Amino acid sequence: MNEPVADFHVPAIIKRNVALFAVSQCFTGAGMQFAYFLGPLMMVALTGSAGLAGLSVGLIALSRFFVAYPVGKITDSYGRKPGIFFGLALALVGTLIIGFSMMLKSPAALIAGMLIFGMGMSAAAQLRVAATDMFPPNMRARALGYLALGSLLGLVVAPVIVNTTEGLARRIDFDPMALPWLIMPVLIVGGMGVLSFVRPDPKEIGNNLGQYYPGYIERAHSDGVGAGSAFNAMALFRILPSRLAIVSNCAAQANMSIVMVLTSLVLRHHGHSLGAISISHMFHSAGMFAFTIPLGRLADRVGRQAVMFPGVAITMLGAGLVTFTPTYELVTLGTFLVGLGWAAANVAATALIADQVETNARGRAIGVNDSFAAGVSVVAALVTGPLIDFYGLPAAGLCAVVVAVPPLVMLAAARVSRARAAAAAG
Repeated sequence: MNEPVADFHVPAIIKRNVALFAVSQCFTGAGMQFAYFLGPLMMVALTGSAGLAGLSVGLIALSRFFVAYPVGKITDSYGRKPGIFFGLALALVGTLIIGFSMMLKSPAALIAGMLIFGMGMSAAAQLRVAATDMFPPNMRARALGYLALGSLLGLVVAPVIVNTTEGLARRIDFDPMALPWLIMPVLIVGGMGVLSFVRPDPKEIGNNLGQYYPGYIERAHSDGVGAGSAFNAMALFRILPSRLAIVSNCAAQANMSIVMVLTSLVLRHHGHSLGAISISHMFHSAGMFAFTIPLGRLADRVGRQAVMFPGVAITMLGAGLVTFTPTYELVTLGTFLVGLGWAAANVAATALIADQVETNARGRAIGVNDSFAAGVSVVAALVTGPLIDFYGLPAAGLCAVVVAVPPLVMLAAARVSRARAAAAAG
């Protein structure tokens, strides 16, 4: 075991790097909000089919499935910054294609733009790996919370842009769903400029933590999840804690993928404006990011699983509110709770997986986690539209609740197995 983290002082250079990451997140995070609340509406507008509403969110998840592990391998080999810069450059191209797809009335361009944008933002998500690199194990969950603070500060950006451009678009006879995307490249370039000041590369810090935290001793990893050519992705599934972490993260992500589609469609169905929908999604994003620091501290103090599993349960409650309540306030509360539950599950699961591997394998390990979460998100998002088309909103909401059940069942089974083993030993 490592020495108590309370004895460690976070060096100024690491605080500076985390602050730069957070500021960059503030600049670039608005694009993901656009993808989740404008994307379903854009898809319906271009195709005329509510059954395809979930396709935009599914494309974001599909892009993550494609790039999460390969980019993790790149950053494990060459450092975190090159992979993050590559991702942001790709995202910039994607935003332009998405914006022009509405002007061209082209579903194919929208699909291509969403895939390219999603691949870029998924690559840029190596920021999370970079954050865990720079802290000892028992501080990693709160490190993810510090990083998410930038996303929290950036929450106001998306509604401000949407509300401003909605009025402007009408005055200049421009599509109000396209204009926000054409503003995003300015923010992405700003985020890249901020990241250029991060040094040294977080991977270098992670490989030399003892130089930054005097007295820190690296824990040996003898569980088969090694570094370099010895890395074995399937070894993550042979270890019960990391297996539970991956399944929990998948469940929370699938639940949220469905709810993000539902929120826009439910509120639009009740006649709310794009501005009102964007504010509701802002509360969802607040749930995702506003409490990550206390959730991270709690996960460091009481354990990853004690935060992870309640988070999954909270997503189930939130999905029920979004689907089965009639008012704007309750729908918004539900989408907030889904974001909060996802934050708890994601922060704790990511930290738990990061604990299992060495620095030189961490990008790939978290990439494996992200790839599986993306895979289930693709399925969840793509079934949402047809469920709504054929069976209505309640069916999709029920699906969001059901997909969050497996990790809770696995936890119960693990506890029963341990209790039986203890009884047999006694």
